[in-house]
Amino acid sequence: MARHRNKRRLMNEINVVPYIDVMLVLLIIFMITAPLISPGQIELPQVGKSLTPPVAPLEIMIEPDGSLTLHDRSITGAAQKINLNELIGIVKQKQMNNIEQPVVIAADKNVRYEEVMNVMDILQQQQVKKIGLLARQK
Repeated sequence: MARHRNKRRLMNEINVVPYIDVMLVLLIIFMITAPLISPGQIELPQVGKSLTPPVAPLEIMIEPDGSLTLHDRSITGAAQKINLNELIGIVKQKQMNNIEQPVVIAADKNVRYEEVMNVMDILQQQQVKKIGLLARQK
């Protein structure tokens, strides 16, 4: 008795047609979306800006008792004790020379936050644009 068997020949080839279809679809998607993506733009510094030296900041120290001490880093000298009215006068005078005069507030860690905010508020009322807080690095 002879069996009649269908012998199929094994296929050793890979069908790459579906892969080509997927590749073409991805190519079309990238071709459409590439012009829509804007590249990041950076603003390079100008030569005139980079050659000007920065202005030394005024450093206002608030002591634990609430008194104010002023260090003017542009003038080599010792610190001077001032009150709020003197601070306003000094800041106005410095702003006449440079409207972008930076001011740094250094407060003792035992000083109430309200006192620091009062000094910042007074400086903002005097149109000081650059106000910073000084902290010690750990």
